[in-house]
Amino acid sequence: VAAFVAVVVCAAIAIPLAILSRDFDPDTAKLIEGVSKIVAGICLLQLSLKMPKFFGLYYSKADLKKLENGEPLEASFHSNTMTLRSIRFNVAWNIWREVAECGVFLIPFFLTGEGIRAIPLSAVVGTLCGGAICLFVYYANKHFKSTVGLTIFTVALFLILSTGLFSGGCHNLESVLGTTTVVWELNGDFWSVNRLPMTIFKPFGYSDVRTVLQIVTFWCWLCFGLVLHYLKYKRCRKPPAGLEEGNEVASKYTTETPVTLKTSPESSSLEDVTKEVSNDSVSRDDDIEAGEPGWE
Repeated sequence: VAAFVAVVVCAAIAIPLAILSRDFDPDTAKLIEGVSKIVAGICLLQLSLKMPKFFGLYYSKADLKKLENGEPLEASFHSNTMTLRSIRFNVAWNIWREVAECGVFLIPFFLTGEGIRAIPLSAVVGTLCGGAICLFVYYANKHFKSTVGLTIFTVALFLILSTGLFSGGCHNLESVLGTTTVVWELNGDFWSVNRLPMTIFKPFGYSDVRTVLQIVTFWCWLCFGLVLHYLKYKRCRKPPAGLEEGNEVASKYTTETPVTLKTSPESSSLEDVTKEVSNDSVSRDDDIEAGEPGWE
């Protein structure tokens, strides 16, 4: 239902734009395309920052507030506080938002009218690719013991895609406002950014003509994204599961099996107290070697 509503909204915007923009200025369409790519790059960077939390490797904002206030997190780890109603709302809201964003990214094609015919085919291909990725993520989340590798792959994919879209959007703006110096150029139909197979890599930042602005924006945005991921890693990373279990065992040992110093009225001297402590330690070592429960 959410996807259908988003498609209806996109169609309601696309049809008037396609009708009213038959004599639309190509430069204006190029500017709008550049801005839409930049917005898409920002959205994908935000999504890449959220992926580790989706896979359970980072603390949420609520957990971080509890940690800052010194509150325990056991309840958040072992219980699901989301109700069925909240889950349905979050799923519907995210589906509607992502489909609506696709409509925003397609506005340049609606304005020019040249790429409208390719939209249905691209929607089918995108649906198949997205479905395959969702099935892979679901299978990996169910059967993989650790999601660290999957998280790294997903974050890297979204970050590179965000960088390519951002630099491509900046290149669209400079093609209208003024082009910077061309650093290198690849000749030949095979290397053309508008022909297969190299056009597949266009969203990831590929271009057969490389300008100074493209190079600067690509590496600056990539470094900016890496810095954000590093800061979030240092702030939100959960400790390894083995370390948490070790801390629980250590806490249990210190709370359930305290070592007490036993003294008697007869052993008032320092030498007698030392002898009793030594005997008590030896007896506990013997219990450990004999396999007494509670010392494993």
